[in-house]
Amino acid sequence: MRFVGIDIGSEKHVVAIVDEAGKPLRKPTPFSEDDLGYQQLRSLLGDPSDAFVAMEATGHYWQNLFAFLHTEGFAVVLLNPTRTARFAAEDLRRAKTDALDALGIARFAQQKRPAATALADQATLELRELMRLRDRLVQDLGDRARQVHRTLDLSFPEFTRHVRDVTSAKATTLLLVCPTGLDFAVADPHALAELKYDSRHVVGLELAQALCDAAKRTVGRHHGTPYELQMRYACEDITTLRARIKKLDDDIKATLERHEVGKLLTTIDGIGDNTAARLIASIDFANFASASALAAYVGVAPLVNHSGKRQPLRGPACTMGDAALRAKLWMPTLRAVRHNPWLKA
Repeated sequence: MRFVGIDIGSEKHVVAIVDEAGKPLRKPTPFSEDDLGYQQLRSLLGDPSDAFVAMEATGHYWQNLFAFLHTEGFAVVLLNPTRTARFAAEDLRRAKTDALDALGIARFAQQKRPAATALADQATLELRELMRLRDRLVQDLGDRARQVHRTLDLSFPEFTRHVRDVTSAKATTLLLVCPTGLDFAVADPHALAELKYDSRHVVGLELAQALCDAAKRTVGRHHGTPYELQMRYACEDITTLRARIKKLDDDIKATLERHEVGKLLTTIDGIGDNTAARLIASIDFANFASASALAAYVGVAPLVNHSGKRQPLRGPACTMGDAALRAKLWMPTLRAVRHNPWLKA
């Protein structure tokens, strides 16, 4: 058996091959991230049945190569860069080059013999990309909301006493018409009252009158045109982002209907479409033999830390794991505990 280590880069990669004893079979060789480079690698590797390929999951640069090698019939494992870094540190290696990294990955595979990584099905790949895109849009929405808050704090701080959620359709509808306190101060409350938001509701005279009255006494009346532009642009972006997120949620729901595990997850009380999609996008459940192994991967397993006479009855959770997944699961977990009697107990 030959063990192949590939150091992943953005435009070129380096491949190293060792035998059963960890001895290099050839000098580490670079190849490019294009069809010519892939064919060069294919000719170097030879028979797929006699080769085990290992590579680090570095950013997104590994994905095309991983799919290519799977298609060619090679067994491929994706490695956590933390594992290979610690393995390299055992040799007290001072130098670091792409060639040495590739050789280290090959020797890691030769000594540790990790299990091969399966190629995800199309629905799983789609959910991963949809969730990444949704996260970016939600982050952008938060950025625009903070921009609206800043502009309101300076031009009409009293606004949020009457409309709490500045990203709501009601707020953006009002702020697009009257971006600052000065605009509300001279606006006709009856005209504002007739404004429609989310295609069904109107602002109403009570709220419109309250905003106009507050604007006439606002401490932010000294700020004008630049704040109008900032507010209009931010509200336009919020409206667009809100519509895109809604469309993405519909796409995620439709994709879950084609995913066997996704349909099962959504039958659990407290687990909605987005939580199910996030779990599928982050975890390959087939890689875990038990619930405790999955908990350790996520980083929610208890940490045992005993030493000598110190034998505490309780311990913190081990935070080694997928920190981003833990952060995203915090609110869904609270909702699940609230709605699922088994978890509440």
